[in-house]
Amino acid sequence: MKAYSRKALLLITDIILLNTAIYLALIIRFEGIIPAQYINVFLNTSILLTIFNIVIFYIFGLYTSLWTYASIDELIQVFLAAAVGSVGSYPIGLLLHMPLPRSVYIITFMLVLLFVGGSRFSYRILRRAKRIIIPENDKVRVMVIGAGDAGSMVIREMQSHDGFSYSPVVVVDDDKRKHKAKIHGVPVKGGKNKIIELVEKYNISEIIIAMPSASKQTRSEVINICKKTKCKLKTLPGMYELINDKVSIRKIRNVSIEDILGREEVKLNTEEISDCIKDQVILITGGGGSIGSELCRQIARFQPKKLLILDIYENNAYDLQNELKHTYKDKLDFDVIIASVRDKARLQEIFKKYQPSMVFHAAAHKHVPLMESNAVEAIKNNVFGTLNVAQCADEFGAKKFVLISTDKAVNPTNVMGATKRFAEMIIQSLDKQSKTEFVAVRFGNVLGSNGSVIPLFKKQIAQGGPVTVTHPQITRYFMTIPEAAQLVIQAGAMASGGEIFVLDMGESVKIDDLARDLIRLSGYIPGVDIEIEYTGLRPGEKLYEELLLAEEGIKTTKHEHIFVAKPLEISYMEMLNHIDSIEGCMCDIDNLKNCLSAVIGTYNYINHEVAVSN
Repeated sequence: MKAYSRKALLLITDIILLNTAIYLALIIRFEGIIPAQYINVFLNTSILLTIFNIVIFYIFGLYTSLWTYASIDELIQVFLAAAVGSVGSYPIGLLLHMPLPRSVYIITFMLVLLFVGGSRFSYRILRRAKRIIIPENDKVRVMVIGAGDAGSMVIREMQSHDGFSYSPVVVVDDDKRKHKAKIHGVPVKGGKNKIIELVEKYNISEIIIAMPSASKQTRSEVINICKKTKCKLKTLPGMYELINDKVSIRKIRNVSIEDILGREEVKLNTEEISDCIKDQVILITGGGGSIGSELCRQIARFQPKKLLILDIYENNAYDLQNELKHTYKDKLDFDVIIASVRDKARLQEIFKKYQPSMVFHAAAHKHVPLMESNAVEAIKNNVFGTLNVAQCADEFGAKKFVLISTDKAVNPTNVMGATKRFAEMIIQSLDKQSKTEFVAVRFGNVLGSNGSVIPLFKKQIAQGGPVTVTHPQITRYFMTIPEAAQLVIQAGAMASGGEIFVLDMGESVKIDDLARDLIRLSGYIPGVDIEIEYTGLRPGEKLYEELLLAEEGIKTTKHEHIFVAKPLEISYMEMLNHIDSIEGCMCDIDNLKNCLSAVIGTYNYINHEVAVSN
């Protein structure tokens, strides 16, 4: 009812304003003394001219726009409606043989533009005046970083919506041409070097970073400055996240660890990937896990003939199934298969039925401390599971096999790392005697994945602390889940067989710094609101991870973020002998460790002091 009442009020107002405009135009034209004949023309044609103009106003949307949020677009609507209405009124007068002087129509156009436009924009003008006269002390004082289109949009929406409890106070931008200017009445006071000073001067409580087109490195630099304040940080997503979505204040989110790391968007050779995946049957083991599920999402974009999601844990697989059904409806042909990579007979059934042409092997046990106390299970899953899937790929003629490996496979000091190194050696040796192209992709920790420290830290912060860090000097390499999945797919498309691809992980990050950043981003002060507790290195844990063995060397590829390690010189028969020796001692943990140590000379499982000395 309120909407209809508002439209009725606008209609009545427009009728009055239209007739007032015509009458005033006559007074202006004849300098206050209107000839009787034109008064008669006005009286006889006013009803028809009013109806005509109201119809024009309706056609141009003057009764459907939300004038509370009127902007330049609505002003153009009013201008065009007034122009068409005034120009169209002249031939109507001619047809009725009662025309007014042409100058009257021109004056009428200007008055209609002034009256109708003014009535539409009066609400915004009054609200703006109210904000200037009466300070909004009860609202959160906000600094906006970015004086471009996105920053302007954020400020305008905060000012336009009474429901928002934010008041934009100051803008920061590195473009010196914008300094001392104002955006919707909010001053631009300097570049990022002024952030800390301006926060104190203007008593800022929250900072919104509105630079969606800026590089991740630039955004990271700005965030690192903002971290030195006590302000809450929020950001608009980058254009790489928005894709084709319109920038909107509703897209504002809290700053995340991913923003702080400042890793740039991965550029993919989509044509090469499409040639590899489109119209092919693709199998992903561990498809419900962190990396596996993201591989499924990314691969689905390239229109595979069929996508096979294999996992032993049905809950994650079920969630992914529902997600893909919702996203792609009937445009993606995929099956979810509940099976274990330990069961070779079951794998053979699957390979025989579906004949996958490309396999991404992500299934593995990955938790380092758990695998230390469950070494047998780590061997069963990571070594024999890899061997089973790889042998099936060879037996049933898959074109490519991509192993998801880890930086922990380099000079491993724990069971999990040793099993993944063993898995790398399996696929490299098998590549020498198979038509299938076997490759491995090695990378570090993935933000937000199962087993990542980030979810643990967030949970500890939510509980009020303490946040537990194993060692103040411990460092790790990090990348995002989508970035890792995209580079794995790209490496798979580039593979010719036998390579260990190493992904560019950027600079290593101190876990202690990561924990402190996460505490600050949550609105707390490290060591004051939330304590950090050092618990000591866990069994098998290194102070730092490596991406290459000393003897491997490295060479570049055509992709800037993907490198290749030197191939391993070991025959498939040698590898089978080592595997047989492990299988023969599965019931004896000590012998199992000795077998691992014999195969991987740098594996220092028993002497954990080696890890500490690193």
